[in-house]
Amino acid sequence: MDSITVLMTSPMSDYLEKQLKDRFNLVKLWAYSPKTDFFKHNSHSIRAVVGNTKIGADAELIDSLPELEIVSSYSVGLDKIDLRKCQEKGIRVTNTPDVLTDDVADVAMGLMLAVTRRVCECDRFVRRGLWPKGDFRLTNKFSGMQVGIVGLGRIGSAIAKRAEAFGCPISYYSRSEKPETNYKYFSNIIDLAVNCQILVVACALTEETHHIVNREVIDALGPEGILINIGRGSHVDEPELVSALLEGRLGGAGLDVYENEPEVPEQLFGLENVVLMPHVGSDTVETTDAMADLVIKNLEAHFLKKPLLTPVV
Repeated sequence: MDSITVLMTSPMSDYLEKQLKDRFNLVKLWAYSPKTDFFKHNSHSIRAVVGNTKIGADAELIDSLPELEIVSSYSVGLDKIDLRKCQEKGIRVTNTPDVLTDDVADVAMGLMLAVTRRVCECDRFVRRGLWPKGDFRLTNKFSGMQVGIVGLGRIGSAIAKRAEAFGCPISYYSRSEKPETNYKYFSNIIDLAVNCQILVVACALTEETHHIVNREVIDALGPEGILINIGRGSHVDEPELVSALLEGRLGGAGLDVYENEPEVPEQLFGLENVVLMPHVGSDTVETTDAMADLVIKNLEAHFLKKPLLTPVV
């Protein structure tokens, strides 16, 4: 397969890059400037694209690659891929579901504990030598808190299972009720926010879920409520979130994703009731290697004319 040219859109993992290089003719988009020269000389040779949550395959990229057959995404999210364009052109699309579920769910739990028990603030308190001057203030108990989950898919379900172990009552909002669960279902997100103490965003990013957490949802969650986002930054109206935190209309937030990554609103930096992570929900050695293996296996299956392991389109 070393004669098949695969385009990697941005730096991902060294392991993935090595596996691609060992099997295919790998070209790296970020290594070329300007991009117009790259496409002028390479567009007719590229048969596969490997993208991720930063750069996937938009309509412009797809149209510039007339021989493109497959987009294998190094992520579970598909918001950076123009699926409609792929369908129109008969281009196959795969992603990496399941293998990252546990890690992302673990991070969601970590954020819930970090915000409620002020873990990061406690760490700074000790490091600054403040403990000898007096005890740290009381925090809030996490066990038993009412947890509402937006999107009860693979990751949402894994979060629910973990929160249940802490004795947390679980409720959720999704496009439809899930008959296989006993969790309380709300048909709209406002009612979910009113009836939970922690709201976790775990749904896919689509046109319908863009800014699904807006001012109305934040106000429904209220000054004692906590927002956790491990989905995508654009699920949340970020300026409204910042305003609510600054004005005390929201009790706290744990965020792994942001609207304009890697840019994060500076107003959040000084807030002790906010825990910030740099979009690392699935970034463990074990999971990134498993994701890379799945990308490779899907590409090999396609070019060997075998069934794809995780087809989307």
